Amino acid sequence: MLQGIKVLSFTHFLQGPSAVQMLADVGADVVKIEPPQGAFERGWAGFDAFQEGVSVFFLLGNRNQRAIQLDLRNEKAREVVRRLVREADVLVENYRPGVLAKLGFGYEDCRKLNPRIVYCSCTGYGSTGPYQKRPGQDLLLQAMSGMAMLSGDGESAPTPVGSAVVDQHAAALAAFGVLAALHQRDRTREGCMVESNLLNAALDLQIEPFTYFLNKGPLWKRSSPAMGSRFHPAPYGVYRTADGWIAISLTTTAKLAAAFDSPELAAFDDPKDTVRKRDEIHQLVSKAVRARTTAAVMQLFDQQDIWYAPVNDYEQVADDPQVRHNGVVMEIDHPQAGPVRLMAHPVRYNGKAPALRRQPPQLGEHTREVLAEAGYSAGEIDALLSERVAIAAAEKAQA
Repeated sequence: MLQGIKVLSFTHFLQGPSAVQMLADVGADVVKIEPPQGAFERGWAGFDAFQEGVSVFFLLGNRNQRAIQLDLRNEKAREVVRRLVREADVLVENYRPGVLAKLGFGYEDCRKLNPRIVYCSCTGYGSTGPYQKRPGQDLLLQAMSGMAMLSGDGESAPTPVGSAVVDQHAAALAAFGVLAALHQRDRTREGCMVESNLLNAALDLQIEPFTYFLNKGPLWKRSSPAMGSRFHPAPYGVYRTADGWIAISLTTTAKLAAAFDSPELAAFDDPKDTVRKRDEIHQLVSKAVRARTTAAVMQLFDQQDIWYAPVNDYEQVADDPQVRHNGVVMEIDHPQAGPVRLMAHPVRYNGKAPALRRQPPQLGEHTREVLAEAGYSAGEIDALLSERVAIAAAEKAQA
């Protein structure tokens, strides 16, 4: 789908790599430009997840790409980048605001070299404004955007989501912005500056509750025991059973009263009671669920067509029949790390996920290849490598 589109990737951590991986998965030729020490994610992984010395954090966001190492402190390396920019369709970066501009590769610099370039900048808070120098990291954005205050027990600390949801959403928005700008370029023949940031992404994830707040004022306070949100009628959220947990979604007190044979719940016969008497209903449902096993509650809910789901840990998720059917997990045989299971591209095209065309690249694996495509002769490439302006995998091993 994006065959013929060339993307230069100045990305690290998660937001930027995830964005370009989405483009790479659907055919774009992504060249990851790394400093001599390599991108950050090569040397870090949550859960200490290294396999044969290879960071799983790196592997999960860098497939279908090529890698070149350049020392951008050197003018000869910057000239290499200028050559690449002249031929590129897209440049994606998520360095701190202003870093690439100081090196001569801000949007205006690149537009002078290539007026058709789509330049995508991924930041924490935006490229301008009072927070532009603050560290942009998923947990910090969940905290300051209000997301952590949306759920959890009212008597306990605010509850952040236990995954980098803001990073990943910002990545998807960046990829979407790049595709929109490429479509516009087809008509105007001019490039565009695309910006995606974690703050906007965090608030976009909260489009429903934040809009309620903007128009109706403060949401309900967090309940104890916890409810799943601060704006849904009761019951809504994760409830403790006698031996585990179960999630209950939108339903009626009549169905719940029938399921639990509860006169107390049956007394709430006005549909507006789920809002006006939200906490009372929540407490009654919590008590009724707590007195039964998860299996017993599921059986009762099936009989009354109540919306529910078991609360799975990853052991159950990995073996879930729908997860397997959807092909969510792919396995690669990495030349250094060996067999690794990763998340596949999430969208299906004519029923299929995009194929794995390239393994996540080793550091400097494609330096010679990319330089040759940029017009450098074999002798010029050897000179750049000997001067350590550029670094290739084999030369790195010998150094």
